[in-house]
Amino acid sequence: MTKRHVTLPESAEAGLRGFIEEVDERLASDEDTCDVVEDVLVDLYGDRDAYEAWQNGEPVSNAERVRLQGYDPCNSTLESEYYAEKDEETFRESKHLQWLWRQFDATPMADNVEFALRFRRMLAKHLFEECGDDCRFFKGITFTYGHNISVGDNVVVHDDVHLDDRGKLTIGDRVSISDDAHVYSHDHDVVDQTEVSNYHTVIEDDARITYDAMVQAGVKVGENAVVGAKSIVQRDVPAHHVAVGTPAKSVKVKPGWEDVAEPLEDANANRKEERRIEYDLDDDLDVFDEFQRDLQPPK
Repeated sequence: MTKRHVTLPESAEAGLRGFIEEVDERLASDEDTCDVVEDVLVDLYGDRDAYEAWQNGEPVSNAERVRLQGYDPCNSTLESEYYAEKDEETFRESKHLQWLWRQFDATPMADNVEFALRFRRMLAKHLFEECGDDCRFFKGITFTYGHNISVGDNVVVHDDVHLDDRGKLTIGDRVSISDDAHVYSHDHDVVDQTEVSNYHTVIEDDARITYDAMVQAGVKVGENAVVGAKSIVQRDVPAHHVAVGTPAKSVKVKPGWEDVAEPLEDANANRKEERRIEYDLDDDLDVFDEFQRDLQPPK
């Protein structure tokens, strides 16, 4: 079953198009990104009068102050802010854009699909390392930073997908990632959970990651491959293969591609270490260990 084109009434289209173009131009300008995000969110949430009154020194309750301050991404913290190995300078910019993405998704306008897809596509071109043309990003998508993600043309990412780019994530052209899927680019050590390894995870052109599947860090899902629903991919999936299960294994080649695909008996290779991303931490880093576990086994 294919889909049909959907259009908005011209009166609505003009307003939506004008708003997206305005925000796009402001984000591309020399204007401070933090100021742009704050300004856009105040208006999207219909809080301009209260915000202006607060800015003019009028008294507000503590709850109102927290709400009004929250439009400014400089007053927010994200989980990824705690990650020691991140590029601080790059993160400062991507944090502001990620805040706008997340807060937009909490507005009623996020359910207006035709508008929301275009707004997120515009944001992705500013936030991601690369973002191709005609991509469709649905509601509830989360990512670690955003700036370590590269996306090709005509990519579709459905509701509530998590794209972890603590390492690096490359998504090719015409990739489809279904609802509730998770794609990771970092692992934790089995003994010391605070020891993190980052990887480059790759999903090649025309691949499909289906419902509630998980792609673990450092995996390559090959061109035109399919990952079955609820599968957990721990090893590379060759081009044109169908991988299912927990852990996922290649079970067949897509019909018609047998002559160009890797044989089933040669599949399921583990090449993640080829995609490890090394990093260095500052010697004077003030380490925060949230667990304080005893890592020594009993004698």
